[in-house]
Amino acid sequence: MFSIFEPHTEWISKGKQNKKVELGHKVLIATDQYHLILHHQVIEGKADALLTIASVDALLSRYSNIESRSMDKGFYSKENKELLSLAIPHLVMPKKGKLNTREKEEESQKKFKKLRNLHSAVESNINQLEHNGLDRCPDKGLKIYKRYVSLGILSYNLHRLGKILLAAQAAQGIKQAA
Repeated sequence: MFSIFEPHTEWISKGKQNKKVELGHKVLIATDQYHLILHHQVIEGKADALLTIASVDALLSRYSNIESRSMDKGFYSKENKELLSLAIPHLVMPKKGKLNTREKEEESQKKFKKLRNLHSAVESNINQLEHNGLDRCPDKGLKIYKRYVSLGILSYNLHRLGKILLAAQAAQGIKQAA
């Protein structure tokens, strides 16, 4: 137990050097090409690799035309990769540990590298969520924590939509001035 006030709190370890201590719950998010969050899930005590199939199933049930999906190394398992590659044409799921010749060849392809580099946008989205208030939850209880995360994601998406609309208005104003 890490908190006597919030017994559901977990220790979050990210596998990076010089990491700061984080307490709470991991939040799984899926974004689209416009950086809108399409799916999220508060993870309670499960490894990322165990959630891969369920999260992609949830996305595929809502959005049938997913061309690519990028995940970090925590979601990799041989079974996950084989199953998801049947449903998603361009799957970016780097393998943990040492790569064999076929895996090296696959991960050095131009399309894989391009999609892998786009994955950094998801990390940016997560950072923006933290800046929009999801770095700490002032309320008590797991149910309310999940609600707080959902409201934070709604707020984030509204902020993104506002940026898109302002950019469209600015572009339209430039066209009218010309």
